[in-house]
Amino acid sequence: MDWHGTAVKPLAGGYSGETFLAQTGGDRAVVRIYRRNPQRAAIDASLLRLVRGIIPVPDVLEERSATSDMPAVLVTEHLHGVPLDHVLRADPSGLDWETLGYNLGWVLGSLSSIPFLRFGMFADADLTVTTDGMPTDLAAWAQSLRDTGRLSAWAEQDWLRLLALIDIAEGIVDDGQNDARVVLAHSDFNPKNILVDPTDCGIVGLLDWEFAHAGSIHTDFGNFTRFERDERLVDPMIEGFVDRAPGRIRGPVEHGRAMDLWALVELAGGAPSNAVRELAAQLLLAQVREQDLQAWPWDAPRVDPV
Repeated sequence: MDWHGTAVKPLAGGYSGETFLAQTGGDRAVVRIYRRNPQRAAIDASLLRLVRGIIPVPDVLEERSATSDMPAVLVTEHLHGVPLDHVLRADPSGLDWETLGYNLGWVLGSLSSIPFLRFGMFADADLTVTTDGMPTDLAAWAQSLRDTGRLSAWAEQDWLRLLALIDIAEGIVDDGQNDARVVLAHSDFNPKNILVDPTDCGIVGLLDWEFAHAGSIHTDFGNFTRFERDERLVDPMIEGFVDRAPGRIRGPVEHGRAMDLWALVELAGGAPSNAVRELAAQLLLAQVREQDLQAWPWDAPRVDPV
């Protein structure tokens, strides 16, 4: 592909196929092309500017709105780091799990220090929060995926168990409402979107903000631990999260799993299928059949949706 005379190549990670690496001489930049959701380019640019200095993110180099013959584009600096999923897949013997986990938790805590007044998605470059088009009831959302999505293939008994599990999750969330805050949620906080420095286990960058919204302090912890249960990483991550986050964080594991049920239902019930959706369906079915949000159907403490 060519970007204004500069050859670009696709970057690995994700399923959008919209992110490319551009190189001119020794300079590198990341070009994100927003064909599917052009208005999101301005929102992502604003988010990167908002969190700069609080969260490690790339600088915005250029932002272009969509025209009649060109899609919206966001160009950012290319950060020098290793995707965390590559590091975890290699499982190096000398990795400092304690430091890595704590640093990840610190970033989560930093995200939870950026407040918003109410839940919702961002509507524009001013980060106006709106709930237009957002599902607000998990059972009703699940029913829509039962009617028209992949949950239609579930046995009736499993479906009824899912409704019971939703009641459990909503009880956990409701119990934590007294200290609930609305904060910036990245909502795709997983190893493929996190760049690290393997030499000191520092966090170099948090990438791909397309799902970011004003949400729960527990959303991103639940996202990260969806397919990651290795105690060497998760335990210090909890410590860093609790140390950095303002206020008192109660039950991050329990509340994280309850909040992540929204994403699991969408992933398991939506289309089209991909590796992440298939793993989510396995995990959700295990939780449903055990009536336990902590259920884990695999022998290994980590699954890698490559």
